[in-house]
Amino acid sequence: MTRFQIVLPARLASSRLSEKLLQRVNGKTVLQYTYESASRAKVAQQGVIVAVDHPRLADEVESFGGRWVMTPADCASGTDRVAHVAAQLPGVDVLVNVQSDEPEIDPDSIDAVAMTLSDDSEADLGTAATPIIDPAALTDPGIVKVVMGQPAELAATQGSGAGQSSAVKGRAVYFSRACVPFDRDGDPVDRLQQVPATYWHHLGLYAYRPDFLRWFASAPQSYLERVEKLEQLRAIEAGKKVVVAVVGPAASGIDTPADLAAFRARQA
Repeated sequence: MTRFQIVLPARLASSRLSEKLLQRVNGKTVLQYTYESASRAKVAQQGVIVAVDHPRLADEVESFGGRWVMTPADCASGTDRVAHVAAQLPGVDVLVNVQSDEPEIDPDSIDAVAMTLSDDSEADLGTAATPIIDPAALTDPGIVKVVMGQPAELAATQGSGAGQSSAVKGRAVYFSRACVPFDRDGDPVDRLQQVPATYWHHLGLYAYRPDFLRWFASAPQSYLERVEKLEQLRAIEAGKKVVVAVVGPAASGIDTPADLAAFRARQA
């Protein structure tokens, strides 16, 4: 039986919204909302661990009865924090990285990513994507695109419901902030209604095996990773197999005061 562990990497500092994980909505912090959402995933049998970088975050996790592990403040990425936790958890088969600033993350999406990796013994990394339907997203560098090969599974559905998504997957060929693949003969907007989709929004949700994390933590940044500022390209350039679970619409993360206000309004 596969043993899963969900980890929430959590940094106190944040540039666009000061200490966003400790911002409160209806008496709960953003971090607590995310923790509770992740805890509802089926693969949360071992619970959820928050990989913190500051005692204030540790205190917050303790206040709502959660588990935390202190990680170095200088970790370069969330993946590095998960790798730090993994080194202390012998016996775990798959670790799932859930971003701490996504209080509305769908537990079904977490399950889909975890099972997509677990079910493919040749895969090195699991992640998630949802079809792009908004034309503005195509040219938004803040929305990362993943180019996928088109196996038969993608022709069946575009992930109309996250509950169906564990059986729907593709293999990542490339990640970019640009509108890729390039449509040489037409307008990419015309492809947004096609099934299977051509353009996919990559979601920052990952599943790893411990050996992949050990490799990632010791491998230098790759050339394309430095160009695009996308750490998942390190795996692509190294020839790792990256499988992608097709899930429902992306959860709204909390990055700015406007994001927080919108989340507060949805909780009213």
